[in-house]
Amino acid sequence: MPANENRKDLEDRLWKAADQLRANSSLTAQEYSRPILGLIFLKYADVRFNLAAKKLTAASPSGRRSIGKLDYQELGVLYLPEHARYSSLMQLPEGANIGKEINNAMEAIEKENEDLAGVLPKEYTIINNSLLFDLLKNFNSISMDADGDIFGRIYEYFLEKFAMSEGRGGGEFFTPTSIVRLLVNIIEPFKGRLLDPASGSGGMFIQSARFEDEHQRYPAYDLSIYGQEAKEVNLRLCKMNLAVHGLSGDIRLSNTYYEDPHNGLGYFDYLLANPPFNVNGVDKERLKDDPRYPFGLPRTDNGNYLWIQVFYSALNDNGRAGFVMANSASDARQSELEIRKQLIQSGHVDVMIAISSNFFYTVTLPVTLWFFDKGKPEERQDKILFIDARHLFVQVDRAHREFTPEQIEFLGNIVRLYRGEPVENLHNSEALTREHFPDGSYQDIKGLCKLATLEEVEAQGWSLNPGRYVGVKEENDDGEGFYERLEELNEELENLNKEARELEERIAHNVAKLLNNKSCNKTLEQQTGGKL
Repeated sequence: MPANENRKDLEDRLWKAADQLRANSSLTAQEYSRPILGLIFLKYADVRFNLAAKKLTAASPSGRRSIGKLDYQELGVLYLPEHARYSSLMQLPEGANIGKEINNAMEAIEKENEDLAGVLPKEYTIINNSLLFDLLKNFNSISMDADGDIFGRIYEYFLEKFAMSEGRGGGEFFTPTSIVRLLVNIIEPFKGRLLDPASGSGGMFIQSARFEDEHQRYPAYDLSIYGQEAKEVNLRLCKMNLAVHGLSGDIRLSNTYYEDPHNGLGYFDYLLANPPFNVNGVDKERLKDDPRYPFGLPRTDNGNYLWIQVFYSALNDNGRAGFVMANSASDARQSELEIRKQLIQSGHVDVMIAISSNFFYTVTLPVTLWFFDKGKPEERQDKILFIDARHLFVQVDRAHREFTPEQIEFLGNIVRLYRGEPVENLHNSEALTREHFPDGSYQDIKGLCKLATLEEVEAQGWSLNPGRYVGVKEENDDGEGFYERLEELNEELENLNKEARELEERIAHNVAKLLNNKSCNKTLEQQTGGKL
């Protein structure tokens, strides 16, 4: 059986066992998820520690030199005190308070490894002893010979499962892996400073590192990881996720709208993000003099174009960004249209990709992936590549879709052909690429991709909606396109209705103000006998 199938069997078995245990407890998915992820982390740290111990012992067979904390840290391994090791927890005597002992283990690991201070979960006493022991046994079944990548993938697998079970709350910390891989495939973060200003659980960093691995590079040395996250619980997930993958980064707890803890204006080579959509209530008075909003503040009470400007302004002169955005932002009107027009005229909007519905756990509506490239050569600065990927997916279950590795690489190859770069075939996309681009060069394909000039974009009212440019492939309609378009129109209608309500409120406010002024003037005239 192939290695990836072995891993999949292991993931499924571990998840089913853990989920069955939760089903027989009174814990919610949210209460259960962090402690579970903490145990995966602890098992990973224990395996790495034991492998390092063998290596250090072999290097000093005489035993004359004592092996200590610094020796482990020099090997890039977390130092674990005796009582904080997974094997020690497995040997606790009957009747021991397992929850308290695991909490103590987590505290000891944080004390010995400063980067993890305040990160690890310590709520194990809410889980009863018998359930905890069963969970310890469940994850202890992972082989001591398992490499770090196995643990990283198990951690990601559990993150995704918890995100699905938590629904909307899960979407705050997890972006579907195939979406992240597509973003990464197109910005190609090979070396430099990488920022995610809405970090969640850190999936953008993990997939960037994996992309480097696939291309025989060294992410731990090539990528400098920076992040911002507004919720402390998500920041902890992110730091644990990085640690399980053998990575480290400077992740700060901060509100990205108002704070720039990395002094990141024009600093980053790469940016990846999946921000919260359509956020209202941002205090724009606090943003008026912030240079991260170079195209002005939108008048509408919506945070989308604040995020978009944060992403744009964080890039250096050769920087690339890829991010997820609500479809409505591609066609938003009024002040947001003016901001979008300036962005397009900068020549740095590079690629736009339409994604079908049901890729996310939080929303069923389709989304759009935006890509900036401040290092675009002059001959491409008056062009934008539009790709309609709404027909490209596999159905995971009734409610969820995803891209296969082949489809991700194929979409990345469309962009590589447009950029004049060699195509890739690490994931068997050669046949799909040749089918659509038989002569090995980019060409517009109706229903799939269109390279539009800025004049064409201006003619479309500065819209960045790929469907306006790509068109529809001529084939028998199975009705799927109709429903996708219906979803788009419904979202556009909701956006227009929201704008109409805001305009109605503004008009009512101004009319009331005028009537109030008129009333005041009339009263004043009566009091002064008309002598004003």
